[in-house]
Amino acid sequence: MLQLLLLLTCIHVSSGCIPFRYRDNNDETSGGEQKRLVEVLMINSQSGPGLLFPKGGWENDETVEEAAAREAIEEAGVRGDLVQFLGFYNFKSKSHQDEFCPEGMCRAAIFALHVKEELASWPEQSIRQRSWLTVPEAAERSRYPWVQEALVTGFSAWHDKWSEAGSAPDPSSR
Repeated sequence: MLQLLLLLTCIHVSSGCIPFRYRDNNDETSGGEQKRLVEVLMINSQSGPGLLFPKGGWENDETVEEAAAREAIEEAGVRGDLVQFLGFYNFKSKSHQDEFCPEGMCRAAIFALHVKEELASWPEQSIRQRSWLTVPEAAERSRYPWVQEALVTGFSAWHDKWSEAGSAPDPSSR
C-alpha cells in the first residue's frame, strides 16, 4: 500500500523562468512607427538538440522564486525581475526515474523574468550557449512539448494580455 501511495504522489518539483527582453523593431512594415519586439532567452540542452529555459530544483532554504532567479544566473547568466508566475507544467524525465518513481514525473513552476543584466561570465557558461529568439522562433526550437506549452500558453498569453493594456511588467503585481 505504501508503494502505491508513493507511486501516486511521486513528483519531482523544479523551478524555472522564461527570461525576456525588448529590442526596437526596425521593420519597414511598421509604417515608420517604432515598436518594441519581445525576445526570450533560451539555452542549449546538455542531452541533445533543441533549446530550453533555465530550470532546476530548489534548495531547502530558498523559495520557489529564489530558485527560479538562481537558475537563470547559473544556467543562462542573466539577472532580472520575476514579474509573473506563469503556471505549473508537467513532464516526464528519465533522469528522475527510480524504483519509487518509475514514471519520472516532474512538475516545474515557471515564471516570467524581465532581464535587466546579461552577465559576461556565469557558472555554466562552458556548457551552455544562450540564444535570444522571437517567440515564434523559440516555439519552433523548443526541445520538449512542455517547454513550448509554457512559452505559448503561459508566457505569450500573459505578455499579450498586459501589453494590450499598455502596462509594463511590474514585479509587485505577482
